[in-house]
Amino acid sequence: LPMAPAIQAVLFGTPSPKVIEASLGVIRKEYINIAVHGHAPILSEKIVEAADSLQDESRKTGAKGINVVGICCTGNELLMRQGVPIAGNELNSELAIVTGALDAMVVDVQCIYPAVVKVAESYHTKIITTSPIAKIPGAEHIEFIESRADEIAKKIVGIAMENYKNRDNSRVEIPDIKEKAIVGFSVEAIIDVLKKINSEDPLKPLIDNIATGNIKGVVAIVGCNNPKVKHDFMHVKIAEELVKRNILVIATGCAAIAHAKSGLMSPEGYKKAGGKLQEVLKTLGKTVGMEALPPVLHFGSCVDNSRIGVLLKALAEKLNVPIHSLPVAASAPEATTEKALSIGTWAVSLGVATHVNPVPRITGSSIMTKLLTEDVEGLLGGKIMIGDDPVNVANMLEQHIEQKRMKLGLLSMGGPSAAEAA
Repeated sequence: LPMAPAIQAVLFGTPSPKVIEASLGVIRKEYINIAVHGHAPILSEKIVEAADSLQDESRKTGAKGINVVGICCTGNELLMRQGVPIAGNELNSELAIVTGALDAMVVDVQCIYPAVVKVAESYHTKIITTSPIAKIPGAEHIEFIESRADEIAKKIVGIAMENYKNRDNSRVEIPDIKEKAIVGFSVEAIIDVLKKINSEDPLKPLIDNIATGNIKGVVAIVGCNNPKVKHDFMHVKIAEELVKRNILVIATGCAAIAHAKSGLMSPEGYKKAGGKLQEVLKTLGKTVGMEALPPVLHFGSCVDNSRIGVLLKALAEKLNVPIHSLPVAASAPEATTEKALSIGTWAVSLGVATHVNPVPRITGSSIMTKLLTEDVEGLLGGKIMIGDDPVNVANMLEQHIEQKRMKLGLLSMGGPSAAEAA
């Protein structure tokens, strides 16, 4: 693994499949609710530890206990390791406050909209900032120092407990909406599933199903939400179109949370896939005692995009071809941060054609535009693609995958069943 995910695996453990709940309905009316939001997993892990240690104490407030929920990528980190439910992605942060039941929102370094403080002024919610480089006027600032992690985490949880008495229950309105989602498919977890089919050569079942067309290809849908794009619309619609066409989707970041909320990661989500992909998902699911795996696999937070690179490298080495020859692609359909664009250019550098929307801020230079959308393909094998209609984007990604299949001499139709290929 690359350094960041490797260090996180040492500190917190390797992600493994879990069934969690997603959407605003995970906020619980009779509990002290704490949302952790942002990108710093050490902080969020310590908040969960502190909440667990203070459960008995919290009941003295009249609450039934403490309920920690995730928002954005630190929520992704918690759900795939601790099974903590996730309330939403970055554009859900204000809505979590508007439920009236959020006693504290703990934020760190990125993807935090300063408007959360303004929204919280209309409710009792405490906004607690923790990073010296990301303070928000009007929020309570408690700097998170790793050497005092336990002490500071307990202090933050204590503030939420104390604030519970200020909640106006007449204004509490929690949407009765939540979806079950199977999450935590690290590369190691996928290999463990495949080993149950072929212990000596675990990648062979996956490669065989790609070769026969049972899995036409793989697309990674990653990245942010963007206020200029209808919330979650592109993430979900592109994924729905792709899985119908027997293209497996893997997802990270806010995109993954969108898919979890939509039911594409649910235990019954496989029914939204095309017939051939459904059979593969059923075969894989049975090996781990489930009806099927979902058609969109949760790969973690934004920093876990490098896990996708590890999987691509393993497949390329197994087939003895460069990554740019694989029938794969990527999409960041609601990109907003500089991090999202850097992830996109990283994917292109690997040789992966990558769809980005909205149009990146490169069109002021005709040279740069031509380089990233045309010339770079001859240099690295990947390129930037654009498009804002989900069906058209799915068509474009499918066409790209079929071109790669044709160059590899892979069958487009027919072939053995998923079970036979396995």
